Order: sequence, then structure tokens, then C-alpha cells
Amino acid sequence: MGKAQLLDYLRGELAISNSAIAVALRHGEQDASQLPMVLWQYGLVTLEQLNLIFDWLEAQPI
Repeated sequence: MGKAQLLDYLRGELAISNSAIAVALRHGEQDASQLPMVLWQYGLVTLEQLNLIFDWLEAQPI
């Protein structure tokens, strides 16, 4: 799973704004694996959205 696919999913399926993603990326030190948790810690996604992200990540081929 690449960072680009995760960002596409966040924008397309969950309608997370570019500004929210940018904030999370700045605080997540550009590490895509930490992005979902950083989004949640900063209140940019709900717990339900966080679970959807983790479900999506789990379904991705390695």
C-alpha cells in the first residue's frame, strides 16, 4: 500500500479535506503509516472513520 493510495482513499471515500491531511502529514513526519492515528489524535477524523481507515488498510495487498 502506497501513501498515494491512502491519500486518495481519505479524500475520495471519507471526504477528508486536503488541509486536514496536510496538518496530519506535518505532525506525522511524513510517515504514511502514522497518518490515520495523527488524524484521529488531532480530531480530524472520528473514531468510526479511523476504524474504516484501518479496515481499508487491512484489505490492501502487501
